Amino acid sequence: MPLLAGFSVVQIGGGLAAAVCGRLMADTGAHVTCIAPDTSTPLSRYLNSGKAIAAGAPAHNTAIAGANLIVREGQPKDWAASPFELSRLRQNNGTATVVTISPFGETGPQANDPACDLTLFFASGISQLLTGQVDDLSEAPIRPVGEQSAFIGGLAAACAGLHAALGNQPGASIDVSIHEALATLAITELARAGLTGRSRGRKRVGDGNGATVTILPASDGYAAISPREEKQWASWLTAMGSPAWGDDPRFVPKANRVKNWDALHALMSQWSRQHDKQWIADTAQREHVPSFPLREIAEHLDTPQMRHRRYYRPLELDGKTLQAPGTPFGLTLTPSARKPGAPRLAKGPLPLSGMRVLDFSWVIAGPTTTRYLAAMGAQVIKVEAPGKGDPGRGSELHTVLGQAKQAIVLDLKNPRAVEVARALAAECDMLIENYATGVMDRLGLGADALKAANPDLIYISASGMGRTGPDARAVAYGTLLQCYAGFAGLNRHPHTTPRVGLAWLDPMCALMLAFVAAAALWQREHEGGVARVDFSMIEAMLWTMAEPLLAAQLGAPPQPAGNASTCHAPHGAWRCAGDDDWISIVVRGNAEWHALCRVVPALSAMAALDLAQRIGARHAIDAALAAWAAPQAAAAAAATLRHVGIPAAALARSGDLVHNAHLAARRFWDQHGSGVLPGLPWRASFGCATGAAPMLGADTDCVLKGVLGLTGERIAELRACGALG
Repeated sequence: MPLLAGFSVVQIGGGLAAAVCGRLMADTGAHVTCIAPDTSTPLSRYLNSGKAIAAGAPAHNTAIAGANLIVREGQPKDWAASPFELSRLRQNNGTATVVTISPFGETGPQANDPACDLTLFFASGISQLLTGQVDDLSEAPIRPVGEQSAFIGGLAAACAGLHAALGNQPGASIDVSIHEALATLAITELARAGLTGRSRGRKRVGDGNGATVTILPASDGYAAISPREEKQWASWLTAMGSPAWGDDPRFVPKANRVKNWDALHALMSQWSRQHDKQWIADTAQREHVPSFPLREIAEHLDTPQMRHRRYYRPLELDGKTLQAPGTPFGLTLTPSARKPGAPRLAKGPLPLSGMRVLDFSWVIAGPTTTRYLAAMGAQVIKVEAPGKGDPGRGSELHTVLGQAKQAIVLDLKNPRAVEVARALAAECDMLIENYATGVMDRLGLGADALKAANPDLIYISASGMGRTGPDARAVAYGTLLQCYAGFAGLNRHPHTTPRVGLAWLDPMCALMLAFVAAAALWQREHEGGVARVDFSMIEAMLWTMAEPLLAAQLGAPPQPAGNASTCHAPHGAWRCAGDDDWISIVVRGNAEWHALCRVVPALSAMAALDLAQRIGARHAIDAALAAWAAPQAAAAAAATLRHVGIPAAALARSGDLVHNAHLAARRFWDQHGSGVLPGLPWRASFGCATGAAPMLGADTDCVLKGVLGLTGERIAELRACGALG
């Protein structure tokens, strides 16, 4: 039985982000009805495939009246005279959750500014971080491949909308700003800028994080490795055949590897060029060193892992039968001990009020997921090991991701601590974990082991490759999986070497995980099934790379293109006055082209050019725009263009977002001491839960007393025997 059986969605308009939201809902079992969907591109046809179409006003009204969730995409100016304006929707359905997706949100001074995929990535600060630090600042920042602003905006809408639909607030509304959803992908950088005022520059400093994760040349391409810990580094030296330079003091310890990175990378590259990429990755994995080859997207269409997990589904598109991405949610459902529709543990002002989550996740993907659950009202009990706890505590990460959670310490090497964990699981609605495959089972805390203690426990596991299949035990990090999927290889200018770049996959997966958590709650509460979810990060990555995946099967294998576009021209970035200041500009049609020609006098002689002619004249257009932009301040130049209706944005740094007037007007930032922390990637009519991130183990006694009813004496015994660290 699908998770969202019985859940009804209406998707309004031709926006890609709304189509992504509807696609995820449909893939998870919801009935999705489209009103005026876009079908002009292979991507939009795929996103809207298999959905019902409501043709005409009577069908529109019927679909809207029966919907649990209505999702629409557009700017405030688009809705003023529309039949889908909010008050008109409410006349037809006063209880459904309404999600509105727009470039900059429904409120604020930039709410009606023109925008598109490229300019949103520049405005959000992601283009500044996407490909990692560069050696040459003349290399223009870029957007990622595959209309990713629509995927991130659509995922945020699906996540927030489904949570709102679970709640006790009929007629809730959600405001999703794609700009904010993108910005929060760089949550560590945002938190650092908000708390310290510091922003990371694009110019490479030291190793540029290469000693943590890097790409090496191979005889047939590239391989990515991540021997970030000293133990892993020692194993990596073994994988390379224990080279003589391995004992060189310049490379021991990690701080020295950072300091002498260029020399070290050259030595590793001499070795790696002698081997093919898969051999390097396999050799590293045998030594338990995280490593993957950089694959072309088409290489993922037929692998033993994907065949085992039955990931792809057939799709008839443009006269061909293609393999379309499936969901990354491996799913098992068992009957609940409670009757469908039975009252939940409690009711409250937030969607997850009364829900209790046992959180065994760490670093980024899992803690971001549980941050969303805590913000939506769940009681999240974060379980950490004694000592340093979650690695996120070593930076600003925990300060933002730990908000509104409770923190306890359990030494799971101690059988008494495992007993406590089992007892807590018996009192929870959901457990989320992202340990390596097999760890929870070895501890006696796997899904099957806990089913007897709590048959209604929703159990969500997240891992790089999924918990089943020949690659299930591969050691993986999100940044490596970006390389493996083909994402890093495509996100570059032609003829440049691929770089790892921003940790994109983890925060993206968090939106999917929080969505599936809400879907599992819907299933348990309305249909009576208890979900065991096996989430695969590589499958999630491929789900969002639908455009290049389809293109590879339609005879147009994707290649690195930088900022080039076959749909719009001009479409790119030009350097402005200042230190690494850039402006992104996109012309989507002839009217915008004529407006640009009026602003940039050197283009006036080309005003009559159509799209094909502009693509052909791109070198002359580039030269004119480069000369126009060079003496100007990027922000002022972008504002001039937006004023005449042209999508344009200056390259933002994280610190720029802290002082952004539009974000301030939307109350995106939350006060924290003398600084600020970034908020959620959506605004909800019912608000959200807030609270400071707890110190390590700060709530151990409180949770053991409040949830398990343990006495102070019993807790003292557990602490004395080492169970509590």
